[in-house]
Amino acid sequence: EKGGGIEFAYVDHNGNLTDTPPDPSLKVEIEAEDIILGIPKREEGDIEEVDPVRKGKVSFFDSSKGFGFIIDTENNEKYFCHVSGLIDEIVENDKVSFELEKGMKGLNAVRVKKI
Repeated sequence: EKGGGIEFAYVDHNGNLTDTPPDPSLKVEIEAEDIILGIPKREEGDIEEVDPVRKGKVSFFDSSKGFGFIIDTENNEKYFCHVSGLIDEIVENDKVSFELEKGMKGLNAVRVKKI
């Protein structure tokens, strides 16, 4: 008597609780073997392979402190670059290729080399 909740509950064709019986015409039969658990397998041509090597321009680099920033030419994002991620020595305004790697504060440019 307290609360005035639903006395009897049904589950409709969408899996929601309701106080009215579900419409049997909306019921869908599903075969157990049609249910896929996990990630579906990729087929050829589904997703294009993305080239991990990006191109950019060195906007700032302090060789005495060992870090700088590279601006991606494709999306104009600025990425941190540490001297440990360099393949070639770089200076400001050099055109470079690099890859991105997740760092503690975001994405970092690594494997940086001059173009």
